[in-house]
Amino acid sequence: MKRKILLPTDFSENAWNAILYATRLFKDIECDFYILNVYSVIGFASDNMLVPEIGEIAYLKVKEASEKGLNRTLFKLSLNEDNQNHEFFILSRISSLIQSIKEVVDENDIDMIFMGTKGATNSGDFFFGSNTVKVMEKVRNCPVMAIPTNKTVKNPKEIVFPTGYRTHYKRKELQYLIDILDMNQATLRILHIKEDGGLDQDQESNKRILEEYFSGIKHSFHFIKADTILKGLNDFVKLRDSDMIAFINKEHGFFENLFSKPMVKKLGHHSNIPVLALHDLNN
Repeated sequence: MKRKILLPTDFSENAWNAILYATRLFKDIECDFYILNVYSVIGFASDNMLVPEIGEIAYLKVKEASEKGLNRTLFKLSLNEDNQNHEFFILSRISSLIQSIKEVVDENDIDMIFMGTKGATNSGDFFFGSNTVKVMEKVRNCPVMAIPTNKTVKNPKEIVFPTGYRTHYKRKELQYLIDILDMNQATLRILHIKEDGGLDQDQESNKRILEEYFSGIKHSFHFIKADTILKGLNDFVKLRDSDMIAFINKEHGFFENLFSKPMVKKLGHHSNIPVLALHDLNN
């Protein structure tokens, strides 16, 4: 079945790198890629957008800049991409980023979103830019892959899946992760950062369910002790030189707490690791 991938862009280098990562991750898969640029006019609040009259000069200028940027992106892709499996579509919209992404996901039955961790301003105040965090939190019906600024484009060979075994995962929630593992012949490392004591009965049951779900995939279970989940995850990824982190965002605010400014110094090595955010199907 043909995949449909959404690639939001602000024409930054980080956004371009995310586009390259997506096209090469799915190089052997038939895909439609939708490249989306969302723009606004200065003086119009992005969360309460009042669309200016079509004839306004400011509107025409930003609209033209958006369309030119998208066409430049297509031209760059033509120089880097020669894959008969891939077809590209460009979308230019005036709206808020979240609203536009939600609409495009619904209208085109998008399977996955790829975006850079930082935008054109590349602010040093955040590891993940605020737009990336917002998309991960608010676009609940589509997986989101965040690609770091300096990530070398290569297929993942090892993916880390942190879990506390407190959640009864559904197979459908994990299907995109399973697909990525399968098409890259990658290995999954299921990581539990230990608390005091072992697993209780419910945790053991959830662990067995995960083992069943990943039975056709190369995988292993790992247990480590650490002062915090972040430190344990950071140490594990750094030690193994893993290629990606994937987990399900079941609690509102988790990504904002994990990737916001107070956590930047603790994340360290994760600045080089793509993060796949899957979502609870009940939310």
